[in-house]
Amino acid sequence: MTTPASLSPTDSQPTTTAPVTARAALSMEARLAATDAAMTVRLDEATVAYEVNTAHPATVVDFADVVTVPLTPTLQPVAAPAPADGTSPVASLLERARHRMQADGWCSGALTDERGAVCLLGAIRKEAGGNRSLESEAAAVVLDAIRRQFGDHVDSVPAFNDAHGSGHTPQRILADAARLADARGL
Repeated sequence: MTTPASLSPTDSQPTTTAPVTARAALSMEARLAATDAAMTVRLDEATVAYEVNTAHPATVVDFADVVTVPLTPTLQPVAAPAPADGTSPVASLLERARHRMQADGWCSGALTDERGAVCLLGAIRKEAGGNRSLESEAAAVVLDAIRRQFGDHVDSVPAFNDAHGSGHTPQRILADAARLADARGL
């Protein structure tokens, strides 16, 4: 009996060969290069999809200027809260002025318009009750708060007030000035 090692190709026994596929015909380097090319295409497609899905306009929204309304509408006018114990007089005046502007409305070009709406200085003047010294201190703190946020190029409180199209930013400045006055103990 012959052993498989002694068989020669000329023997009459059938031989089986594995079918040659295109994958088996490629060398290892060629298969790695093909896989690399396929992955590069997939990564490029994923990059484009990510950029499309995360694209947004360059518009920046200042959320302080967004109009907010209470969840439950109230029919009562906005009342100025009583100042907390230890609140400085100028800070208290500025808080009252902010509430006055919320209640009466905002205007530009005049201290008070025909509807009763007030500008920054008009609200301070109404709430100061004739105390010109307190009114002057409050206006100085408001100008300081404006310049801290918007720069030293702002000439005056009325110029700042009149440069806006709504009362949202002036109301926010009154709140910031109240906190500043309270921190300074004015």
